[in-house]
Amino acid sequence: MEPGTMHRQRRFAFCTLSLACGLLILLLVAGYIGGLRINTTPSEPLGLWRIVQITRSIRPGEMVFVCPPDNAAMREARQRGYLRTGLCPGGFGPFIKTVIAVAGQRVVVTDRVAIDGVPIPNSRIIGVDGRGRSLRHDQSGVVRPREVYLHSDFIGSWDSRYFGPVPDSGVLGLAQEVLTYAP
Repeated sequence: MEPGTMHRQRRFAFCTLSLACGLLILLLVAGYIGGLRINTTPSEPLGLWRIVQITRSIRPGEMVFVCPPDNAAMREARQRGYLRTGLCPGGFGPFIKTVIAVAGQRVVVTDRVAIDGVPIPNSRIIGVDGRGRSLRHDQSGVVRPREVYLHSDFIGSWDSRYFGPVPDSGVLGLAQEVLTYAP
């Protein structure tokens, strides 16, 4: 091999890898700016999701991306590992949940959740988490103006069953599946 050949091959490999890394970073940034997010939690299907801007009132049954409020319950949830860190106020990552009640609707919490007298499927209340730590559950009541009550069908989901309604100002937009997998 000629003396300069090895140097040229290394330089070419370095340039190729640098270009590939740069393109990957550019795609990630463009996807983030474009509202793409990756869900890695079992509360909803795993994979690529899009945040779709919403310009009207949120309706029950809609799946949304939500920034949790910065309060004691959410800080404890992050310490327990229920929430990831992210760019929401308080350093939380947003989560995906279904809105099951909006302002004016009555939520009754017993051993499960009912909205306006209608039981919600898969809303059983559990008393302890996967590590045996006790869980407090939300109290019954009417959802106040500018709040939403969130739910996931996943039994181990950290949702309004345990932390109550959240401000609708934390809703980032509708959650739209792009490329997902439900195990």
